[in-house]
Amino acid sequence: MSSSKPYIGCKIGLISKAQNRYEGILYTIDKVNSTVVLAKVKCFGTEGRPTDRPTPPKDDVYEYITFRGSDIKDITLCEPPRSHHGLPPDPAIVQA
Repeated sequence: MSSSKPYIGCKIGLISKAQNRYEGILYTIDKVNSTVVLAKVKCFGTEGRPTDRPTPPKDDVYEYITFRGSDIKDITLCEPPRSHHGLPPDPAIVQA
């Protein structure tokens, strides 16, 4: 995890403007295309939130989903960033 993107790899909750809730691992944020990519994503549907098109939860886990930033209503951190097994912060470490 890079210090400039401390939440990459964290579990994220996201609610779309269509009122669907998703949970997954934050994979990347593309500032140029204004997108957020989650990995290992589960869709919980609308869960009773007011909408014209209610959606039931899905049992599937999607490998990756790319979300358009303008269609994200809310995004929350479900789990705080994990340390790298006690390793010191070292820019030479790409992944642990």
